[in-house]
Amino acid sequence: MINTIEIKPCIGIGNLLFKGSIADAELVFGKPEDIQLLDEIEENKSTVLHYWRFGFSLFFDEQNNQIFCCAEVDNEQAQLWGKQIFNLNEKQIIELLKSKGYAEYESEMHEWGEKRISFEKANIDFYFEKNKLISINYGQSVENSSILILPN
Repeated sequence: MINTIEIKPCIGIGNLLFKGSIADAELVFGKPEDIQLLDEIEENKSTVLHYWRFGFSLFFDEQNNQIFCCAEVDNEQAQLWGKQIFNLNEKQIIELLKSKGYAEYESEMHEWGEKRISFEKANIDFYFEKNKLISINYGQSVENSSILILPN
């Protein structure tokens, strides 16, 4: 059983590194509860392993030998650089990213009510609903990838 989900921007999740395989993911986390093929966009297809019990989903790029390319996390116990990230507010998250060298970010309010804070150099998005962090989407470094498919 996994005790803590460790978010590693541009690197991976826990002991699973970006560019790993589905077999690598299953070695680290076991069998997923659900597997989904996202193919709405013809040139961007992903196989998604949903680990509902751990509070995250892993995305594997179909056009690039099914390598692990991004993750979506909503586990409230998840940690980012040793901090329980879901316990932090928007300002604290921005300060944490700045302290790690990611000062530039952009913010967008979606029409359905979620607010997104994006740090492009870290390739990470934070989604808030009613000022509470509800999910984090992040992927491998843009410099290290020809195609990146983010879930939202």
